[in-house]
Amino acid sequence: MDYFKHTHAIVESEKIGKGSRIWAFAHVLPGAQIGADCNICDHVFIENDVVLGNRITIKCGVQVWDGVTLEDDVFVGPNATFTNDPMPRSKQYPESFSRTVVRRGASIGANSTILPGITIGMNAMVGAGAVVTKDVPPNAIVTGNPARITGYVSTSDRRRREAEPVTRIVPEPGQLQVKGVRVCQLPIVADLRGNLSFGEYDRHLPFVPKRYFLVFDVPSKEVRGEHAHKQLEQFLVCVKGSCAVVADDGHHREEIVLDSPGTGLYIPPMVWATQYKYTGDAVLLVLASDVYDAMDYIRDYDDFLAEVTRSRR
Repeated sequence: MDYFKHTHAIVESEKIGKGSRIWAFAHVLPGAQIGADCNICDHVFIENDVVLGNRITIKCGVQVWDGVTLEDDVFVGPNATFTNDPMPRSKQYPESFSRTVVRRGASIGANSTILPGITIGMNAMVGAGAVVTKDVPPNAIVTGNPARITGYVSTSDRRRREAEPVTRIVPEPGQLQVKGVRVCQLPIVADLRGNLSFGEYDRHLPFVPKRYFLVFDVPSKEVRGEHAHKQLEQFLVCVKGSCAVVADDGHHREEIVLDSPGTGLYIPPMVWATQYKYTGDAVLLVLASDVYDAMDYIRDYDDFLAEVTRSRR
């Protein structure tokens, strides 16, 4: 046996990875799979149809039910609750349990509740006591009941990525840390008749637009975007109210506040962009370098990271 089992633990599975530690009063059923270098703390119950990756920590008092997969480097805080049946009845069992997946590097806070059939995205952080009722995007921080996105995690190093929100920037003109993204200052002309803002190609705008669209009437806690483009360039201006944009090039991530028609944000191809924190009156104008093409979108964050890696070889 190349893993540690406390004398008061019950381990019925033979699929336990090297270097894992299973502590007192934990119970692992025969069908469970546990990877290498995991730490399973006291009073943890792990059912049969469960797959745990490598380097996972599960703190005391957690039950991991059939249908749950935890990928590598996941942290689960004490007394967090997983569920697998949306309509449970005593002595009545579904044909199959809903699949819940916690992607690699994510953290689940103490006393949080994860409803069945949900995916928690890569590096996401679920706050203590949150009730997660729908999928959580990669790198998002969610809190509350029901859980809502309140921020995105940093990328400066692994520990900060898991513990601190991404830096929020009140933009000044210039290049940002995220590759190719830049803030542009647009003129505002004010007089007694009212204010006017404008932009001219080559002087203010980095490309000639072929399309525009407006985003408005967004509930303040909803999220837009969450994709990248292979070729398309975009220029964003919040012409009324405010919103925040999280830009991510696969290596760096920054949050930019758009709260003035005099501020434009250029998003080049191959940058994952998310908009959220809309005020109730927000109107976001997006200028695009080409007409709509569904094939130009990258909507899965793992696919985006793979494209970034290929492009930099």
